[in-house]
This record gives sequence, C-alpha cells and structure tokens, in this order.
Amino acid sequence: MGQWRRAYWAEHTGDERLPWRSSLLVAVLAQASGGWVHQLQPGREPLGALGRLLLLLGPALLLLRHRHPVPVVYGVCAVTLVYLACGYPYGPVFLSVALACLAAVVTGHRRAAWSAVGALWAGHLLIGHWLYRWLPPPGDGPAPWGTEGGVTAWVIAVLAASELVRVRREQWARDRVERKAAERRRVDEERLRIARELHDVLAHSISVINVQAGVGLALLDTDPEQARTALTTIKAASKEALGEVRQVLDTLRAPGEAPRSPAPGLDRLPELVAQAAAAGLTVSVEGEAAARGLPPGTGLAAFRILQEALTNVVRHSGSRTARIRIARPPGALELRVDDDGPATGGDAGGSGTGLVGMRERAVAQGGTVEAGPRPDGGFRVLARLPLGDTTPGEDR
Repeated sequence: MGQWRRAYWAEHTGDERLPWRSSLLVAVLAQASGGWVHQLQPGREPLGALGRLLLLLGPALLLLRHRHPVPVVYGVCAVTLVYLACGYPYGPVFLSVALACLAAVVTGHRRAAWSAVGALWAGHLLIGHWLYRWLPPPGDGPAPWGTEGGVTAWVIAVLAASELVRVRREQWARDRVERKAAERRRVDEERLRIARELHDVLAHSISVINVQAGVGLALLDTDPEQARTALTTIKAASKEALGEVRQVLDTLRAPGEAPRSPAPGLDRLPELVAQAAAAGLTVSVEGEAAARGLPPGTGLAAFRILQEALTNVVRHSGSRTARIRIARPPGALELRVDDDGPATGGDAGGSGTGLVGMRERAVAQGGTVEAGPRPDGGFRVLARLPLGDTTPGEDR
C-alpha cells in the first residue's frame, strides 16, 4: 500500500466525529418523501410504522460508516432489501445505499461494497420475479424488465460514482504527500545551503585567526609590534566572519525577505587575497578581468570555491605561495588555484569536507571541480562553472 493511500486512510478513517449532518439529511428526505413516492407508485404498500422505522434505520447505520464501513454497507443493503421485500415504494431509501457504498469504496473496501450492492441487486431480482408470490402487496405480479433495467443502471451508476470519488480522493492524497515531500526536500536543501555557507565562512576565517594567533604568541615577547599586527588581523577576520554569519542566519530569522547585504562575489577577490596575505600566504591573481559581470549565483559559488581553496593551502600545504588563474572560455568560468608545497598532513587527494563543499557548490551550478596533486609537485584545484552567455572572455 502506497504512502499516499496510508496518509489518506489515516486522515479519513481516524476521525472520531460522527457524520450526523448527512445522515440526518438522508433521514429527513426519506421520511418527508414517503407519502409522495407512494402516490407515484399506487400499486405498492403504503408506508406504515415498519416502513418508517426501516427508513430511519438506514440513516442511523450511516452514522458509523467512517468507523466501520464494511458492516455498515452490508447492514444498509440488508435493511433496504427488507424494505423492498415488504412491498414499500421505491424512493429515497436508496440514498442510504449510495452513501454506505461510497464510504466503503473510498476507504479501500471495494470488494465489500461491490458484493453488498451486488447482493442487493440479486435479492431485488429474486423478489421481483419469484418471491413476489408470497410477499406483499397481495396480487402483485412479476416486476417489469424495464424496472430491472433501471435498477441495474442505478447500481452501476452508484458503483461507478464511488470508484470515481475514490480515484479523485486518492489523487488528492497523493498530491498532498508529494507536496509535503517536496517541502521537506526544500527545507533540507536550505539547511544544506546554510551549512555550506557557514562552513566556508568559518573555515576560512578560523584558519586565518589560527595562523595569526600562532604568530602573535611566538612574537609576543620578542617583537610586540608584529604581535600587535597579528592581533589586528585576528580582530578584522573575526569581525568579517561575524558579519557573514549574521547574514546567513538572517535568512533563518526572516525567510523570504531580501538579504540586508549582497552575497559575496568575485568583486571581493582583492579582499580575499588580503586575508590570505594576513595568514602568511602570498597569492598572485591572473585574469581578474574575466571575473566581471558574473551572475550572482555563479559569483557566490566562485568566491566560495576560491575561498575554500586558499583555506586548504593555508591549512594543509607547506607552500606559502598560491596562484589563482581566472578564465572565461566560451560559455563557462574557469577557476584554477595552484600551490607548490607538499602537504603538511591529512589526505591530499581531495576527500576532505572542504573539497566536498566545493564540489557541491559547483554541481549546484551545473559545473565540476577537480582537485589533486600536480605531476610536477604541489596541488591544484580546477573548477569549471557554466555561464548562460557564450561571450568569449580571456583565453585559457
């Protein structure tokens, strides 16, 4: 049984409220029209106390149709068969059958509904063409086949309508489940995006702070002025990190509102290079012109990829230099970060969380990231992000 059907049944069969309004309406219609339908069918038995009681018993059973649909559909069909066997006129008595059949079908008890209504039809056929000799009204003859055709058409219409309602309601339940699943996916994707943003911001800034704290401790006694510079760098890096973390968390506090400050892009590349320099890393940039005019999403992804790549150089490479090359081949943005130093520890093959985050950012933009040791030594990160335009930029 599918998730959507379980969700529908849990919603509709677990309702403790009795459907008294519809049951009362059926009872009132049956009682009010009893005399009128007898005038249209003068050959049938007039409604007496028993007939009125049977017209009330069917709607009374309907009160339990949501909790016990199978017993109710069999019970209502049995009451209706007794009503017909007593020779009472046709009429609103069949409304109870229709509602009981509908309740059984939409809750998944199709076989019970079909068998109960089929038994009612077979019983009516038996009464109309054989048992009429011993049943009221006196002197009654066999039922005309035209009447049997009408009853058969009514049975088919009730079952078909019930099946149609079942299909529609199950489709609605399926749509609700799918909407909830899509909403959960959107929430998960947003959480992943925020976690990735926080990782990129904190990993870079904490790496700078860690390096500068080490410099400050080492020079605190021998070179207080240089230690002061390191502390100033720590203050600036922590302030920037707090600002970016606050910007990310603002999306949680006020979802749907515009951010208070624009997302970082490659226009902040000089600032990124300065932060790396404060951490003791000399960075050269080639092709800065190719970084202009990027879409916001691509610019943010490119900035975070370069930020993470430089952070990895600071944390894991013995080199104190790095080279950034930005190019715009047709329809794409290409970023390359090289360093010449050996790894200082950890896996250099690209299995760390930072490299995973870079790849996720690139994949989110439809691009790729390759990272690994270069044949001539050192390490290289190569990212390629697609662009909507095909204007050629700087050659590779």
